[in-house]
Amino acid sequence: MEIDERARRFHALHAPGELLLLPNAWDAVSAAIFAGAGFPAVATTSSGVANALGYPDGERAPRDEVVAAVRRIAAALDVPVSADLESGFGANPAEVGETVRRIAAAGAVGINLEDVVHPEPRLYDLPEAVERVRAARRAAQAEGVALFLNARTDVYLLGIGAPETRLDETLHRARAFAEAGADGMFVPGVADAATIGALAAGIGLPLNVISSPALPPRAELRKLGVRRVSLGPRAASATMGYLRALARDLREAEAFVPDLRGAMTYDELNDLFAGR
Repeated sequence: MEIDERARRFHALHAPGELLLLPNAWDAVSAAIFAGAGFPAVATTSSGVANALGYPDGERAPRDEVVAAVRRIAAALDVPVSADLESGFGANPAEVGETVRRIAAAGAVGINLEDVVHPEPRLYDLPEAVERVRAARRAAQAEGVALFLNARTDVYLLGIGAPETRLDETLHRARAFAEAGADGMFVPGVADAATIGALAAGIGLPLNVISSPALPPRAELRKLGVRRVSLGPRAASATMGYLRALARDLREAEAFVPDLRGAMTYDELNDLFAGR
């Protein structure tokens, strides 16, 4: 599928009335499994990609390796891919723009761009955060990709300010990011219906939240105006937890009989990449 068609399809998945459940992969095989299960798009998880590359999260994986990982994922799929770029892997807006240019060239048609200074973490002052969003939009336009730019603010996730000020601060930032060229707004750390509804009504962009046990069910989220729910690092964490348990069983068991219930077969895994 051509990159323009992938971008068009990804934008359409955020249309009014839609609720996109977006799984987050960490390598080509996890992405292919999600796509094979019928998800219409796949995103990356920054922590999962970093860990798979041998680094901790927080922009400590080299940018070149992250771009290469996204390229492999995008090349393995026929569905749109959105890349979690953390804060853009750049000390200034120009470097953020270069990251976005390269990630678009790698085949991604969406990005997440957060307003967090790594590794502290703290929020960028709003004028600087806005310039980073602007630089990302300009870079995508220069690359000729109709990138879905999902701006993210961590006001709630980091507990910035007094609780009663967080809604207004989030809305203020979201509106500024929208003016700078954002297509959507990701607000992790919120789960109660009242806050989610106020955000969806006040932001003016498709609202993205992250899955959690406290999150309302899909039907309610749709009514509240949410357009996208990200799985986040949960699939990677669950998979690695299973692998850790399997490793302990293999080390301690008298017989080599690990629990392989639900395991994919050799042929099933190879078939994910048939024709490549």
